[in-house]
This record gives sequence, structure tokens and C-alpha cells, in this order.
Amino acid sequence: MAEFTMELSEDQKQVRDWIHGFSAEVIRPAAAEWDEREETPWPVIQEAAKVGIYSLDFYAQQFFDPTGLGIPMAMEELFWGDAGIALSIVGTGLAAIGVVANGTEEQIGTWIPQMYGTPDDVKVAAFCSSEPDAGSDVGAMRTRAVYDRAKDEWVLNGTKTWATNGGIANVHIVVAVVDPELGTKGHASFIIPPGTPGLAQGQKFKKHGIRASHTAEVILEDVRIPGSCLLGGKDKLDERLARARERAAAGGGERVKNAAMATFEASRPAVGAMAVGTARAAYEVALDYARTRTQFGRPIIDNQGVAFQLADMRTKIDAARLLVWRASWMAVSGKPFTSAEGSMSKLYASEVAKEVTAQAVQILGGNGFTREYPVERMHRDSAIYTIFEGTSEIQRLVIARTLAGVPIR
Repeated sequence: MAEFTMELSEDQKQVRDWIHGFSAEVIRPAAAEWDEREETPWPVIQEAAKVGIYSLDFYAQQFFDPTGLGIPMAMEELFWGDAGIALSIVGTGLAAIGVVANGTEEQIGTWIPQMYGTPDDVKVAAFCSSEPDAGSDVGAMRTRAVYDRAKDEWVLNGTKTWATNGGIANVHIVVAVVDPELGTKGHASFIIPPGTPGLAQGQKFKKHGIRASHTAEVILEDVRIPGSCLLGGKDKLDERLARARERAAAGGGERVKNAAMATFEASRPAVGAMAVGTARAAYEVALDYARTRTQFGRPIIDNQGVAFQLADMRTKIDAARLLVWRASWMAVSGKPFTSAEGSMSKLYASEVAKEVTAQAVQILGGNGFTREYPVERMHRDSAIYTIFEGTSEIQRLVIARTLAGVPIR
């Protein structure tokens, strides 16, 4: 277990500076164009692949950083560049992590390369969990997967929504219900290979922010996949379902569900780091503008009304980063989130991003309201952080129930 420290190692600083340089030189110059186009920025993803940022190896190295700071540091720097493009770069990682966490060695070796492709022929992957009636309430999921024993195939039917890269992905990872009576413990994940009949893109969403990231519905109509596409395999699934049924019969279902919630807790600091990156970017634009913009014969930063806003912005950004780093360190160190520290970090960083970007627009005045300056885009992008990966309301619910010792349902 690594001791917590506020000082990054030389290796960590080099990685941070490398990612920052890519964001400054490649992502930022392209941000406005791809926001306007509302299309996947394939050329930028290709550049990220060429330098090694768009790859499983890169994310694995950051994930296994013993301090826990590799992933939040990388997310902050990428999203400092631009939230929409950064999400296009990291979105495949959600699907890849699903395979790495639940798949067999054969599945990992077969499908992960197909998710990323090559620097000359990049691919993306999609993780499909949310549904029209099952967002925060994962237990309301309706997409079904039925096993056809005679053909050793799974048949999937349902509709997924809010899927990053949904429909354009080379590989889709779909969460579906295999045993409705077991609630969330009756879910399993499946690999949908490229070109599988029955999978189609539904509505592509025209979004308020993160517009360079493709978000769409995924329609599944009698999608047949080989039995080998069940992540982890049929034997492992049968054993897990049998244990869940035994626990449910013994009255232990709630305890199992809380263990799943604890897993979600550990993933939330990464989203908090994304929010910190966007907030920091907006703050830096506002600070530079306040230093150079003159009114009444002096820079506007000389006015307390502006200076105090910047002081509050910087303080809140640093506080948000500290919460993210603490939760990330706790997760990698195996320390329990007794006060829902993972949700705390995501909640606070998300709210700070919305507040700081709004203040940045205000400091720039009329210029901040135009697309000539990036804070307008950053303000729009920041709205997503309080919504996806668990809304702020859900985070507050998790924190409150954890503090009260009440089961999280």
C-alpha cells in the first residue's frame, strides 16, 4: 500500500506534462471545430493512438499506479484540453475495463485489440448499460438475454440509451438481464462482435455540451451471439447466480447489493477528475483575461469583485482535486469508503465545474457569452458532470444514507 503524499514523483510529473502537452498542442486547437461539427473527432483520436495515449496499455499503466493518482491526473489533463474530444478518447476505456474486469484471458486477448484498432485504422468501443427507464435505477433494466442451449447462443433484445460511441463502435459491451428475479445480481455483460445482425444505432442525441463525443441509442432486436461472448463464461455465470439465489433465500440480498454499490463508489473519482480539468481550464482563461483586460484605466483583476471571484474559483478547484485524490488513493489502498468519499469527490467536483465555468463567463462579460472564447463551450460541457455517472442527487443520497447507516438501494 502506497503512503499518501501530496508530491508527485518525477515519473508522474513526466506523464502529466506529456499529456498536458498533447492537450495543448492537439486537442485544444481542434476543440471549437469538432464542437461545432458535433461529430467524432477521428483525426484527433488517431493522433492520440500514434503517441500512445489512445491505447489499453496507457490506461493500464495509469490504473496500476500504486498511489492511485495515475487515472485522475490523466483525466484532468485530457479534459483540461476539451471535454468533448477527451470523452471521445477515453470512452472506449469504459468498454475495455468491462472486459478486463469480467472477461477471461482469451476474451481479453481477442476483443481488446479490436476495440482500439491500430494507429492507422483506429476503432472505438461502446459500453451500453443505461436504458430509457433505467438510468439511476439500474434495477429497472429491461434488456433481456436468453440462452439458446441447442445452438449455444445468447439472444438479446432491448434498447440502450446514452451510449458513448453507441452504434459507431466496432465492439459493443451490453449489460442485460439474465434472471429478472435476482434484480441487479441477475445481470450479465455480453460482447457484441462487429457486424452482428440485429444491432442498430437508434437516435443520435444533439447535446448541449460534450458535442464532439458521439452519444446515441443502441437497438437490439433478436441479436444472436455465440456463447463465448458472455463475459466470464457460462460456468462462472451459473455459479454466481446460484450464490445470489442462496443469499436471497437467506435474506442476504441487500448485503450483496451494497457490495455492488461499493464498486460504483470506487469509479467515481475519475469523473470528478474530468470535472476538475474543465473547471481549471475555465479558471485559467478567466485569470488571463482579468490580467490583460483593462477598464477604467486598470486591469479588471485590480477590482475586488473580480479578484475575489478568482480567489474562490481557485480555492474550490484545489479543494475538489484534493477530494478526488483522497478517494483515488483510498480506492487503490483498499480503504473502505465509510463516508462515501467516492461520491463526495464526484459530487463536489461536478458542482464546482458548473460554478467555476459560469463565473468565468461572467468575468469575460459579453466576450464570455460568445463562441470566440472557449469559456462558453466549457460552461456547456460542465453541465454533464452533475448528470452522468450518477447525478448529484444520487451522490447526495448515497452520502446521506452512508452517514446514517441506512442501506443503499
